Order: sequence, then structure tokens, then C-alpha cells
Amino acid sequence: MSVTIAVAVFIISYIFIMSEKINRALVALAGGVLLLLTGVYGWEDAVTSYIDWHTVALLFAMMVLVAITKKTGVFTYIAIWLAKVVKGKPIPLMVGIGFLTAVGSALLDNVTTVLLFVPVILTLTNLLQLPSLPYLITIILTANIGGTATLIGDPPNIMIGQAVPHLTFISFIQHTAPIAALLFVLVMTILSFLFRKQLKNIDENRIQELMNMKESSYLIKSPLLYQSISILTLTIIGFLLHPVFHIDLTIIALSGAILLLIISEKEVEAETVFQQVEWVTLFFFIGLFMLVGGLEEVGVIDELARSIMWLTEGDMTYTALLLLWVSGIFSGIVDNIPFVAAMIPVIKEFETYGMANLDPLWWSLALGACLGGNGTLIGASANVVVAGLADAQNKPIAFLKFMLYGIPVVILSLVIATIYIYFRYLIPFQQPL
Repeated sequence: MSVTIAVAVFIISYIFIMSEKINRALVALAGGVLLLLTGVYGWEDAVTSYIDWHTVALLFAMMVLVAITKKTGVFTYIAIWLAKVVKGKPIPLMVGIGFLTAVGSALLDNVTTVLLFVPVILTLTNLLQLPSLPYLITIILTANIGGTATLIGDPPNIMIGQAVPHLTFISFIQHTAPIAALLFVLVMTILSFLFRKQLKNIDENRIQELMNMKESSYLIKSPLLYQSISILTLTIIGFLLHPVFHIDLTIIALSGAILLLIISEKEVEAETVFQQVEWVTLFFFIGLFMLVGGLEEVGVIDELARSIMWLTEGDMTYTALLLLWVSGIFSGIVDNIPFVAAMIPVIKEFETYGMANLDPLWWSLALGACLGGNGTLIGASANVVVAGLADAQNKPIAFLKFMLYGIPVVILSLVIATIYIYFRYLIPFQQPL
């Protein structure tokens, strides 16, 4: 009976999350509470075993750091400065915004990055009388590609990094950043070709208006500016030095967030900062962990692992490539966060079936989930956020229109990822010791 309840609650919750008719955090939490009420597991199990508080705390800390830094106007300053550097030329502006989004997504996280840059790019396209769609599509695609590069760039990577202690911040840079950089160059080349006609004509008067803008007027030069940038930089350096000092990433992020809250209290009240934290996202994670915990409790995760092992006959190559493509396809259809939450315990279960080195599987899951998120507007949290911001400014992105660009990019990404994983991980794995 518990199996039926856990599976039914998970599937129904998943359907409502996909439909987006009810707030997804409410759906996930309602499903988690229903599992508690029906006795699938107890409250203590949920809190101590299934909810990954490390992931929740790390996300919270990064949100606090960015919320305070944003008040200095530094992100708006950078975007306007870039637009002036390229003299408002449409294609170079698109490439530059893509680069900023990719780098921001790697160093902050892609949801936070799009929240920062989408309002600015909509303002710039209105000023220059350019179509907003090419820039919005660029932001979505590069946010997910850039987020692939680091442990903190995309929520799926955060979840994998917290679940597998030896996969450090440096590990992600070494293993996922190279393919992310290659894909960024390829995708920007393709987008520049596809949008070349739409972004051809521009009013010179509008360019002059842009060049007359003073980006420095958006920058608030106060102690907060130097404090926030310094601590954000130190936090990222702390991530890089994790293998040296062995301090947990969550502790590093929380230390930076709390330190910045304390020293900036005179300029920004803590209550104001906490109001800007994306609580919906955090509670969505909590509910999601509870839903997946239900499947784990009743043995569904074990059975899924056994099914994959049976299908691939335990062959590492087949298993890794199957995982890459399945995660890529599923992440395009549904949000990649719940998919990764469900797959992490499945991969861990493979150890009990004799797979000693699971790293090729973790990299397959990370690349498939992050890159597959570009398939549709609901494939990743960043996509949903961009679509919402654009719609609020009467610049809606049509679901099918986005798929015309997103699906080919995902297929290209997965093909390249297949080659990358095969030659970097699977061939060495097959070599006799």
C-alpha cells in the first residue's frame, strides 16, 4: 500500500509541477506532507534522511550574497558598459550578453543571473528598438550552458556536488567547464547566423542615445559596493580552495553571507535582504526532497536501479550514455531539478551492484540534466524565470517558438557530450589496469 501511495503522490505532484497551474513549491510541499500523513515515512526521517539541508543552505547563502550585491547597481553598470563597448551593434551585443550570462551563471547561479540581466537587456532592446526574442533566447541557452561549468552554476550540479563529497568545485571546473566553453562558442556562432537578418537594421539616433548614457550613474559608490564585491569574490575563492582546506562549500557560502549581512547592516537591513531571497525556490527543493524520499523509502529507487542495470547488463559505457540521453531528454520535458533529485539515489544504488567507479555516471547525469534543460521553456528553473520576466514586460516567448531553437541546441549538446564522455571517461575506463 505504501508503494502505491508514494508513487501516486510523486506522479500527481509531478503532473501539477509541469502544468504550472499551481505554485510548484506548494505542490511539492503538499505532496511531502501527504506522505507524512499517510505514514509512508515519519517526520524525523524526512528531516534527517531525505531533505538535503546542505543544498538548501548553499542556495540560500548565494541568494543573500547576490541580493546585497545587486543593491550596488554593479550588474546594471556592467550590462550598460558592455552595450557601449560594442557601440550598440546588435550581434556583438547579443554575443556579449551571452558571455556575461554564461560567466554569471557559472560564478553565481543561472537563476540569479537571469534575474539580474533580463530586466537590463529588455531596457536596452527597447532603447535600441531591437527585437527582444533573440536576446532572451540567448540568455536562456547561455545560462544553462554556463551553469553547467561549475558546482554552483545550476541547481542539479549543486545537488550532485552535495551528494558526492569528492566532486569538488575544482572537479566541476576540470570536467564540465571545458565542454561548456566549447558549446558556448558553437551555440553563439549558430545564434549569430540564425538571427543575422532580424538584427541587421538599427537606428543611429538610438545608438547615440545609448552612447550618451552614463553607466556610472547606476553604480552606487558606497562602502557596500566594495564590501559586497570583496566578500563575493572571497567566497568564490573559498570554493576554489576547498580541496586545500577541506571546508564544506555550504559553510564557506554561509560564512560569506553572514559576514556580509553583519558588515552591511547599516546600509541594508537584514529584513530587507531576507525579503528578496527566493523562498519559493528553497521550499520547492524541500518539498522535492520529501517526494523523492518517499520513493526511496518504499524501494522504488532500488527497483529503478536494478532495471537500468538489467537493461545495460551492468556495462559502464551503455549505462553512462543511456543516463546522458535519458537525463537530457527528460530534462527538456520537465524541470531538471526533480529529475536529478530522483536519479541521485539511483546512481548511488549502483555501488551495491558492483560498480566501483561511478564518476562517469555522475558527469553523464550533470551534463545531461544541465544541457537538456535548454529543450523547452519548462526544462530548467532559469527558463521559467526568463519567460516570466519577459511576459511581465509584454515580451512573451512562445513555447513552440522557443523549442525551434532549444531542441536543436540540446541535440547538438548531447551529441558533443556523448563524444566527450566516451573519449574522456569511458575509453580509459575500459583500459586494462
